[in-house]
Amino acid sequence: MKLAKVALAACAASAMVLSGCSSSGTTAESSAAPASAAPASAEPAAGGDAPMAENADMKLCMYTHGDGGGFWSVAKKGAEKAAADLGITLDYQESNNDPEAQAQMIEAGVSAGCMGIAVSAPNPDAIKDALAKAEEAGIPIITMNSGSKVFTELGAFTHVGQDEFVAGQGAGLKFKELGATKVLCPVHEQSNIGLQERCDGLKDTFGNVENLQVSGLADLAKTQAEIQAKLEADPSIDGIFALNADIATGSALPAAEGAGRTIPIGTVDLSGDAVQAVKDGKLAFAIDQQQFAQGYLPLVLLYLNSLNGHVLGGGLPIATGPGFVTAENADLVQKLAAAGTR
Repeated sequence: MKLAKVALAACAASAMVLSGCSSSGTTAESSAAPASAAPASAEPAAGGDAPMAENADMKLCMYTHGDGGGFWSVAKKGAEKAAADLGITLDYQESNNDPEAQAQMIEAGVSAGCMGIAVSAPNPDAIKDALAKAEEAGIPIITMNSGSKVFTELGAFTHVGQDEFVAGQGAGLKFKELGATKVLCPVHEQSNIGLQERCDGLKDTFGNVENLQVSGLADLAKTQAEIQAKLEADPSIDGIFALNADIATGSALPAAEGAGRTIPIGTVDLSGDAVQAVKDGKLAFAIDQQQFAQGYLPLVLLYLNSLNGHVLGGGLPIATGPGFVTAENADLVQKLAAAGTR
């Protein structure tokens, strides 16, 4: 066990709680704004009453709605790094935005001996029954990435991620600074409450916002055509808030160019292409929710719960964002994105 790394990670998690910091299945082994308060009520994992003598005997699981793209590949690296640092066994799987498949992963994990489970929750209703089985089995739960408003209802003792409404509020203020008057908010996943919260936060601080349901990541060209058609039909739109970096660079930017429009475009989340676009002035900003930490920190928190009965978070989410990447800090972030950790 690398005690220094565990201590550092635990301190990082605790620091974020105290400071109130203002989106294809594989299996990996160990290789690699606060919501309303609620009482913390998680118990140590089954068999976790005493410290674990062999960390490799501890199996922690992370089941997300990830699609293996630029965002989730970084979150996965964070989880794999935590597993390697802690010396534990990790089962990491993604459902590619299929909530039923994610629920099945959770149920299988309960049967297969998960001693702690971290899940994203873009569609809470689809996974609540599976998580109830985990809770009944005495398995501690953490939500990550999405689910900050409902984590206690799902039986989780904390949430690690970004408050999506707060992120949208920040974007609204940015668009005001940029002089926009009407912003288009393309929603690329149906039933993802986190994406809707981003658009709602944008509307809260900016005002004149129009949502547009688009095809999404599976067909960036079709999504581009849908955004371009909207821009051509409504010349009053003078800003685009993309909710995903690949949508921003692969659909929103070419859509604006195709429509002959030079308008500010912002995005949520990072990719190498998105950071380069910020540097080049093609994207006005990118909101960084620091998904590497979203993969890393839940495993540390679950590890400490199993090892020593710690229930961190104080019944509140642990925020990993939002932070803003602009032309001023894009050089540093670009280096980290190239390394696959931002």
